[in-house]
Amino acid sequence: MFKIFWDFFQNQVLGMKWLNKVIGGGLSAAGLNLESKTGASIQFFLYDTIKITVLLCVLIYLISYIQSYFPPERSKRILGRFHGVGANIIAALLGTVTPFCSCSSIPLFIGFTSAGLPLGVTFSFLISSPMVDLGSLVLLMNIFGTKIAVIYVLVGLVIAVAGGIIIEKLHMEKYVEQYIKTAGSVDIEAPDLTKRDRLKYAWEQVAATFKKVFPYILVGVGIGAFIHNWIPQSWIETALGSSNPFSVILATLVGIPMYADIFGTIPVAEALFAKGAQLGAILSFMMAITTLSLPSLIMLRKAVKPKLLSLFIGICTGGIILVGYLFNLLHLYLV
Repeated sequence: MFKIFWDFFQNQVLGMKWLNKVIGGGLSAAGLNLESKTGASIQFFLYDTIKITVLLCVLIYLISYIQSYFPPERSKRILGRFHGVGANIIAALLGTVTPFCSCSSIPLFIGFTSAGLPLGVTFSFLISSPMVDLGSLVLLMNIFGTKIAVIYVLVGLVIAVAGGIIIEKLHMEKYVEQYIKTAGSVDIEAPDLTKRDRLKYAWEQVAATFKKVFPYILVGVGIGAFIHNWIPQSWIETALGSSNPFSVILATLVGIPMYADIFGTIPVAEALFAKGAQLGAILSFMMAITTLSLPSLIMLRKAVKPKLLSLFIGICTGGIILVGYLFNLLHLYLV
C-alpha cells in the first residue's frame, strides 16, 4: 500500500506525469506531430519548464520559511556551540537550509569566517550549501528516485565534512585575506518574526530567487530538449557511458567552468540519463557546476589567497570524481 502511494507521489506529484500528457494532448490538438524531433522538443521544453518552475516556487517557499528561523546571527551562535568534527557536521547540515547557489553562500561564508568561527567549519558550510540543499533532494527524487537522491545528499555531506576537516588540519588560516580577519563581527539580535512576517519573507524569497534562477532554467531546459531529441544516443554513450573509463573526469571538468544552480542542471541531467549516460558522470557534472562554478571561485578569491583557493578546488574536484566513480559502480544496483 505504501509503495503504491509513494509511486503515485513520485510520478504524479513530483514528476507531474499528468502534466506531460496534458501538454502532449494540447500540442497534438494544435496539429503538432509529437513523433517529430521538433514536436518532441517543444513538448519536453514546455513540460520541464512548467514542472521545474512549479517545484522551484513551492520548494523555495517552504525552505525560505525554514530559513527564517536560521538568520546568520543565529546560525553563527549554533555553530559556535560545537567543536571538532561535530562542528563540521552541524555546519554541513546548516548548509542544506541556506542559499541555493555557491555565489549566494560566499557572503555568509565570509561573515562566519570574520566572526571567528574555525576555518574548516566555515568551509564545510560553503561546500554543503550549494551542493546538497533540500531542493536538490526533492528534484533528484523526481528524476532518479528516492534511493539515489538520498545517497547523493549523504555523500555530498561527507564531502563537505571531510573537506572542512582537511582544511582545518592543514592550518590554512594564514591564507585568508587580511581584511576578512580584521573585519570583526557585530552581533545584532535578529528580531522575533511573527508567522505573518515569515510567510511574507518566504514570498519575497520566491520572487527574488525566481527572477535570478528562471533564465538558467530556460537555458537548462533548452539544452536538455536539444540533447533529448537531437543528439544521437551513441554520442552520449561514447562520451559519458560505461565504455569511457574517464567519463566522470570529463563530466567534472566540463561542469567546473559553467554557472548554474541545481534547478538549471536538472533538465540537462534528465536528458543525459535518458540518453544512456552513466549515473556517476551525471551527478559529477551536477556537483561540479553547483559547487565550483567560475563566478563563485572568482568571488571566493576575494576572500582567500590562491593557495587556499587551490586547496578548496582540489578537495572538491577530488571528492566529486570519487563520488562519480562510486555511483558508476553502484549504477546497476541503484537504477
